[in-house]
Amino acid sequence: MTNLKWYDIPYPASAYTFPREALLHRLRFDKDYMHLELTDGRTLSVPLSLIPTLHNAATEEREKYEISRDRKMIIWDPDKCSINDEVRIDDYLAGSPTNDTTPEEK
Repeated sequence: MTNLKWYDIPYPASAYTFPREALLHRLRFDKDYMHLELTDGRTLSVPLSLIPTLHNAATEEREKYEISRDRKMIIWDPDKCSINDEVRIDDYLAGSPTNDTTPEEK
């Protein structure tokens, strides 16, 4: 028989704040990452190596983005810069199963 040790929990679950939705507040880049600053105070850092269009783009071109009205997507308009891409915040918060399956698994 093992001895289990119980610890007091100083705060009830109702005292914690859990984010309900991820909305983009601001975006910034460094040499290796795109940092998504969310309206609830979280920051999500995504390696540029995961997004080839951004990884291979010039630094000044990356900065020519727009935030969608629903604050869930970052858009690079090819009419305004050399990048033609969209990044959805939810794809980096939870894995996207569409790219994770092999033909045998479908």
